[in-house]
Amino acid sequence: MDGTTTAVGRSAFASGAVTAQLADQIGATLRPHWQPGALRDGDPLPPLWHWTGFPPTAAMEDMGPDGHPRLGGFLPDLGLGRRMWAGGSLRFLAPLHVGEALTRHSEIISLEHKTAGATPMALLTLRHRIDTVRGTAIEEDQTIVYLPLPDRYSAPKPIAAPDNPDFDETVAMDPVRLFRYSAVTFNGHRIHYDRDYATQVEHYPALVVHGPLQATLLIDAATRHAGRPPETFRYRGVHPMFDTHPLRLIGTMNKDDTMTLCTAAPAGHIGTQATAGWS
Repeated sequence: MDGTTTAVGRSAFASGAVTAQLADQIGATLRPHWQPGALRDGDPLPPLWHWTGFPPTAAMEDMGPDGHPRLGGFLPDLGLGRRMWAGGSLRFLAPLHVGEALTRHSEIISLEHKTAGATPMALLTLRHRIDTVRGTAIEEDQTIVYLPLPDRYSAPKPIAAPDNPDFDETVAMDPVRLFRYSAVTFNGHRIHYDRDYATQVEHYPALVVHGPLQATLLIDAATRHAGRPPETFRYRGVHPMFDTHPLRLIGTMNKDDTMTLCTAAPAGHIGTQATAGWS
């Protein structure tokens, strides 16, 4: 286990891009009736698609049993066997474009140890800055939660989906979509595509829908319904969603030029909560 007192302040740098070919693969994964070549070099990149532009290219011998890169490098090893992308917030300062060179500067800005009942946990916050040759395009905070591996599945307390939203859409979830999203983000976490691992090791009831996939579908819906991409976006996972049921995308526009969003199961409980904002 790492000494955690030295984790805060660690920084990392990555360079990347979302090529036209990669944009095609993302679009084919996320959007119905996608036409190859719909996005070309120089076209504006849809919001949150930059998450595919910096693949975590750890060597195979540096991978952990869960399919993540092993802890103890940039991200500290806290002695807890499960880690997940729990939420985050973004400010979109300038558009990104298909094919352009991107850089990402990342820093660990906080690490908080907590308990949930008798369960130890830790919350780590990363701050990212996405730059192009024109300057900073995105400022982003990302929260990662560390937890022990459980011996059984214990569902969080459900939060009911809102009544009478402005829109309530349904997107099919299945192993193919989850695998393809894992592929375009180069995310090896086995809970998204290895059913035996997900159910027998991490003790989920089924394959888990990625939090970033839910956030991307929500911001895409917000952009369509508002007619323009948001300038700010905040999201937080509150309940796992699984490949055994469709995913609802729910949103309501507010008087203060924000949109309240969530994913939900058909039974009605929320998976990811989000707020999009326009000035």
